[in-house]
Amino acid sequence: MATAATEKTSVHDQKAQNAVQNKDRDQNPRKRKIWLLVVLMLVILGGLGIWGWYEIYGRWNESTDDAYVNGNVVAITPLVTGTVVSIGADDGDLVREGQVLIQFDPSDAEVSLQSAEANLGKTVRQVRGLYSNVDGMRAQLAAQRAEVQKAQDNYNRRKNLAAGGAISQEELSHARDDLTTAQNALNNVQQQLATSSALVDDTVVSSHPDVKAAAAQVRQAYLGNARSTLIAPVTGYVAKRTVQLGQRVQPGTALMAVIPLNQLWIDANFKETQLGKMRIGQPVDIESDLYGSDVKFSGTVDSLGAGTGSAFALLPAQNATGNWIKIVQRVPVRIHINAEQLKEHPLRIGLSTVVNVNLHDQSGPVLAQQPPQKASFSTRIYEEQLADADALITRLIHDNSANNSRTVQR
Repeated sequence: MATAATEKTSVHDQKAQNAVQNKDRDQNPRKRKIWLLVVLMLVILGGLGIWGWYEIYGRWNESTDDAYVNGNVVAITPLVTGTVVSIGADDGDLVREGQVLIQFDPSDAEVSLQSAEANLGKTVRQVRGLYSNVDGMRAQLAAQRAEVQKAQDNYNRRKNLAAGGAISQEELSHARDDLTTAQNALNNVQQQLATSSALVDDTVVSSHPDVKAAAAQVRQAYLGNARSTLIAPVTGYVAKRTVQLGQRVQPGTALMAVIPLNQLWIDANFKETQLGKMRIGQPVDIESDLYGSDVKFSGTVDSLGAGTGSAFALLPAQNATGNWIKIVQRVPVRIHINAEQLKEHPLRIGLSTVVNVNLHDQSGPVLAQQPPQKASFSTRIYEEQLADADALITRLIHDNSANNSRTVQR
């Protein structure tokens, strides 16, 4: 009886297990269908998301990490030969526009300037003598005309007396000779006056050719003396100093450089396939490796390069061969950086950046349409040197003119 009951229970359990297995087999295909539908929906949503990202953002943005900070490297080079006696700044120092950077031994330049000043003073006095000669010749001409008139009157009287027999013909002949001599002397004085006047006609002392030539020598000597002191043409930071005390340098030798860090930009090298929708004036987001993602810079597209980087390389590629392989070229794009952000977070020349250009604004041109209306970068410190030279020349002419009214240019 126990055995029969046990067998009966085993059969019952086996039937229960078979029922559970059959139920699981029925549910598994249903679960697979559900998971397949879920995966399919995820794929579709992912595709829609990618399509939406491309339509809204992707196709209207171009980015590159082949972008570097660039700027002006103002080379300090002498215009005259000299021996260095003073160096006013070293690498990393801040210098202001007009600040003295390097000084040469000024002895030779000062001697040349003094010689030119003395020559100008002498020339001014000589030219004043020319004007005085003209005044003297005019007075002499007036006196000689009076002599001619006197000789003419004397001759006319003796001619009338000789006609009446009151005087001899010999005395009349002497009177005629005196008149001829006076007329010849008058002609000689007139020629001398014309010659003297030709040297000063339509001029004053300051505009006389001899004075202007001497003034040019003073100006050259003054500039030579001024150029023995090298000054900073811009405000910036000193870099690449190579000059040493006592060094004898020649014109054009690079002694140091001044870098104005407020005049920086970014040269971003985009692939040629990225430039189709890029325009001047489009906004740019900039991230520097120096500050990372914590600091964001904004900027605008300033210009697009007129050629690829390889076209302007020192050794451009030669593609006219049988081994030619097409390589996507890169075109430099200059990006202007927001000045306020640059002032708050200074950058350095050569730093790496990542730039992202927003292409939505298509109103700007691809290339510049108008030439620049003013100089992009300029300095006036050299004009001040020339103005000081002109002021010195004016003073020298005045001091050597004894308040002559002709010294002032009309």
